[in-house]
Amino acid sequence: MPDTTPQYPDSYSQEDIQQILHLAIARHDTEEELSRQQLWEIASELDIDRATIQTAEQEWLEQKVINRQRHAFNLYRRERFKNKLTKYAIVNTFLVSLNFVAAGAITWSLYVLLFWGLGVVLHGWKAYQSRGEEYERAFQRWSFQNEVKQTVATVWTRLQEAWQG
Repeated sequence: MPDTTPQYPDSYSQEDIQQILHLAIARHDTEEELSRQQLWEIASELDIDRATIQTAEQEWLEQKVINRQRHAFNLYRRERFKNKLTKYAIVNTFLVSLNFVAAGAITWSLYVLLFWGLGVVLHGWKAYQSRGEEYERAFQRWSFQNEVKQTVATVWTRLQEAWQG
């Protein structure tokens, strides 16, 4: 019978260490959060210099902001799709009903239903697509537009405050 006990290596690669620590932290049974000071102490114990942990922390914060923005962007796109789908359903229900009442059958409204439906389906596919070059361009455009809106709102608020003060 072959020996099935794992053979522990004498050394680990950086990637192996990351995976092992990730598993250990995920299994660690604690509900409490660690403070920033504790994070820095852990890094010190792992012999990670302050500049490296500070850079990693900054990258993590920036990534967290970008992830929140992507989530908001995805919600925005899906909400727009739901609005288009609702308009499609309302208008086509009316057109099919009108066609049926006027002609006693569904004739010309079927073409509107199908062609417009194709556009709605393609829009839905795009709304739920969250990868790829086109998605990135749309996200960058949306993000830029939001930044411009925020800047204009801030300038307008300051102008109003200056005008009143």
